[in-house]
Amino acid sequence: MIARCRVDYVGRLTAHLPTARRLLLVKADGSVSIHADDRAYKPLNWMSPPCWLVEGTADDAEALWVVTNKAGEELRITIEEIEHDSSHELGVDPGLVKDGVEAHLQELLAEHVETLGTGYTLVRREYMTAIGPVDLLCRNADGASVAVEIKRRGDIDGVEQLTRYLELLNRDPLLAPVSGVFAAQQIKPQAKTLATDRGIRCLVLDYEALRGTESTEFRLF
Repeated sequence: MIARCRVDYVGRLTAHLPTARRLLLVKADGSVSIHADDRAYKPLNWMSPPCWLVEGTADDAEALWVVTNKAGEELRITIEEIEHDSSHELGVDPGLVKDGVEAHLQELLAEHVETLGTGYTLVRREYMTAIGPVDLLCRNADGASVAVEIKRRGDIDGVEQLTRYLELLNRDPLLAPVSGVFAAQQIKPQAKTLATDRGIRCLVLDYEALRGTESTEFRLF
C-alpha cells in the first residue's frame, strides 16, 4: 500500500514519524514494515512476527492500524489518504543461492559441528521452514535445539533473517526452545550488537582453518 500516514511506536522507547507519503508492506509471515523512498531496503520502522494487526478508526475518524507484538509493543499507523492498495501472492520462495565460499562454509561446519561447542550434533542441513531453509539445525550437549545461520560477511540482515527463523522454529513444540548461532567469516559490530541483544551467539569462522590448511582458531562472542 502507498499512503499518506503518520506512525507512532510505543514500547521500550517511543518514536514518531510525521505525516508523509510512504510504502506500507504487510507480508505473509505477519511482518509489517514502513518504507520511504530512500534508505535502500531498510524500513523506517517495522514489526517482526509474531505480531497482530487490528484495523480501526482514530479519534479524528482516520483509519488506524495497530500492530502489536508478543512483548506488547505497538506500531500505531494512522492512514490519512490511500493512494494505491494491492495484494499479491508470491508463493514459496526457493531461498537464497549461496556463493561458493558460503556454501562451502556450511558444508564444512556441518562436517565439523563440534566447532560450535563440545557435545554439539547435527540434526540436518538446510532445515526447511515456511520462509526458507535454516542452514544448520543442531542439538547442543544438553539436547536443546540450535539454529545456525552461516554468512561470509555477517551484517544486520543476517541477524534479522536468523531472528525470523527462530520465531518460527520456537512455535514448534517438538523443537522449542530453539537458540541461535550467527556464524560468519566477518561480523560487523552493529550485527554483533543486535545479535547479542536478541540472545543470539556469534561465531567468527576461519575458513582456511576449517579447510584444514591452518591451525583451527575461532573467536566466540
